[in-house]
Amino acid sequence: MDVLSDVIAIMRTGQPRSALVEWHAPWGQWFPSAPGSAGFQVIIQGSPWLIPPDGDPVQLSVGDVVFFPHGHGYAMADSPATPLADPECDPLEERDLFASASIEGPGAATVLLCGGYRLDPSRAHPVLRDLPDMVHLPARLGHHPELRAAVDLLGSEIGSPRLGADTIVASLLDMLLLYILRAWLDTEPGQCEVAGWATALADPSISVALDAIHRDPAHPWTVEALGGKAGLSRAAFSRRFTSLIGQPPLSYVTWWRLATAARLLRESDDSLSEISARVGYTSEFAFANAFKREYGTPPGRYRRHVCPSSPAPAGVAQTP
Repeated sequence: MDVLSDVIAIMRTGQPRSALVEWHAPWGQWFPSAPGSAGFQVIIQGSPWLIPPDGDPVQLSVGDVVFFPHGHGYAMADSPATPLADPECDPLEERDLFASASIEGPGAATVLLCGGYRLDPSRAHPVLRDLPDMVHLPARLGHHPELRAAVDLLGSEIGSPRLGADTIVASLLDMLLLYILRAWLDTEPGQCEVAGWATALADPSISVALDAIHRDPAHPWTVEALGGKAGLSRAAFSRRFTSLIGQPPLSYVTWWRLATAARLLRESDDSLSEISARVGYTSEFAFANAFKREYGTPPGRYRRHVCPSSPAPAGVAQTP
């Protein structure tokens, strides 16, 4: 798996949710915060206003994508002057994988494709953790065609579900999340709030080293070996890696090994000795000590007691 795919694999938990909602003016809807989730809105029709909890309202256009990676609350409305309705259902309760609804009114229609993902903040990867509270990807002709294609397919499946829609929608939601992150990281580093990671993933030397770590965490990596992969001297590689990633190379190797181990503990039936070997520890004892230092609990207890019961994702429309 590549680095960006790994970011999603370690953080995603539970089932994503989505909805295609047609609002008729006047309408205003508050989307409450849901810690441990990330939500998105895609403007399919109309020019609604995004109303953040702090700051000025922002008018959106058809094709705009707005992503809320930390589950913070916000509001959407046909006009900044329209009163906001309270949520019509508990944002933490279970909902279907996808839904569609029409909210009646006398005015013009706005169609939103909205959805959310459950993310475990305790497993936050720096590339996602350091994103701003809101990522706005304006629609621009010729930009991010894969993201636009995923939006079109997702809207079609939700609007007219057919056989196999559950599997298709779940896959498209994961694709959409990856395309949103890819589009954001493709922005110019000078405009990107996570310039370190954006630059690192675009840097041929550092990206090669990151890819090597992620593809083979069990390898006995040294700074010299990673510098060789990157085509840099030990000192030059260590300086560049630490500057862009925010921690020294071997610290990141250890963090990634243990994050991978935590995912294996949750998702596989492999024994502790098998998992410790898969992530590069020569003994189960050494692995258990390292894991406890990072997660505050031994790996066996983590497997028994940690379950993916995070809140339902923010951003899914509060439909009746």
